Amino acid sequence: MKRLRVAMIGYGFMGAAHSQGWRTAPRVFDLPVEPEMAVLVGRNADAVAAAARKWGWAESATDWRDVIAREDIDVVDIVTPGDSHAEIAIAALEAGKHVLCEKPLANTVAEAEAMAEAAKRAAVRGIRAMVGFTYRRVPAVTLLRNLVAEGAVGTVNQVRASYRQDWLVDPKMPLAWRLQKEHAGSGALGDIGAHAIDLAQFVTGLALEKVSGTVDTIVKERPLLDSGSGLSGAAGAGYGTVTVDDIAIFTGRFETGALASFEASRFATGRKNALQIEVSGDKGALAFDLEDLNSVQFYDRTAPADRQGFRKVLVTEAGHPYLSGWWPAGHMLGYEHGFSHQVKDLVEGIADGIDPHPTFADGLQVQRVLEAVEHSSHNDSAWTRVAAGVTAAAL
Repeated sequence: MKRLRVAMIGYGFMGAAHSQGWRTAPRVFDLPVEPEMAVLVGRNADAVAAAARKWGWAESATDWRDVIAREDIDVVDIVTPGDSHAEIAIAALEAGKHVLCEKPLANTVAEAEAMAEAAKRAAVRGIRAMVGFTYRRVPAVTLLRNLVAEGAVGTVNQVRASYRQDWLVDPKMPLAWRLQKEHAGSGALGDIGAHAIDLAQFVTGLALEKVSGTVDTIVKERPLLDSGSGLSGAAGAGYGTVTVDDIAIFTGRFETGALASFEASRFATGRKNALQIEVSGDKGALAFDLEDLNSVQFYDRTAPADRQGFRKVLVTEAGHPYLSGWWPAGHMLGYEHGFSHQVKDLVEGIADGIDPHPTFADGLQVQRVLEAVEHSSHNDSAWTRVAAGVTAAAL
């Protein structure tokens, strides 16, 4: 195989980000196979054609089923709203296409289970599937994971993870698809809380076993979208009901017994894209903040008392994760670079015949955590086991 011809289904905000990754990765890294941006798919023929020209796709189409059936397509990249993930991904895998699917994997655990089973069957035929938890591929986050695995903080005792934004503080913000359960599955919890959950499990190498939490909808009605503006356009006349959460706050317990606290909010006034995690252990602590994404904070408890304190480690050296293909030390990377790293890992996994991470099974596990949090909230924040999603009375 000399080329991987890619079809991307969907072309909103994530479409632009994924296009950046496909366009840039082969020009930065020495990939074993050359990805080719073959087809961009969307329902509006004029709009998707314009997006294809702008982002560098060779052609556009309006029917994803026709594109998946094409023999000249090798990879399907799914960046549509969550309500279509399962149908598209399963069809693509059954057609023998490798699949990259944006997070969260699906809108329900049942859909995610079906997707994970389809990926398992496809893997027997050498077909790979990966979930787009892109923040794993910020070099500082990967370094954080590596340091924890090497024992830099010792035994993990506590984790704090949050993802806070403020784009819904204005009650006049229209009722976009992300605020409708039939399209999004859940609100802040599934959209940005999924990232915090995945980050906590990825960085520590531990799985959440049970949760206790609360979700809430602060603004319960919003202006309807103008009928001609699509799923995320301008406000029109009248109001509609918000059917997802605006904020989720919950506690989790890992399989080791260590506790974690989580917050996902679209009402954190002044916070634009604040994804943060701090891991505390018996030998030290590590912290990361997406609003300072080229560094980690490290506290070494084993150092002499007169030299203890958090210190900033600039993650720009060639020896740091993913950095060898980029700029000289001290030159910063941004949000978009994670998507190039995602392409790198996916293409290398396909070429090497191994499953790139996170797999659909990893995505399913996060989906189970999301469901358990919602179940807990509906039951007076009762502790709820992640695997089964039922209240554990004996806890």
